[in-house]
Amino acid sequence: MSGKRIDIGARPLADPQADNWIRQGAVQDSGKVERYSARLTLDVTPALRTRIKLAAFDRGVTMAEMLRDVLEREFAEVTSCR
Repeated sequence: MSGKRIDIGARPLADPQADNWIRQGAVQDSGKVERYSARLTLDVTPALRTRIKLAAFDRGVTMAEMLRDVLEREFAEVTSCR
């Protein structure tokens, strides 16, 4: 190494407008608004992954879209008071 140092400088200030835009989601062509989401990692067998992928292809959607729909149906929000 030559021993030279490079000054990187201060980190730029956060842009609240940009952060809000990212969190609000982007409007898709269908008019649907995607929600700000969290990633979920799940281990499945290669055979199950193949079946899921083929089913999604047959339905004309991505695996993620199809699995989100399945999870939404299975774990629907409860609107009643306890």
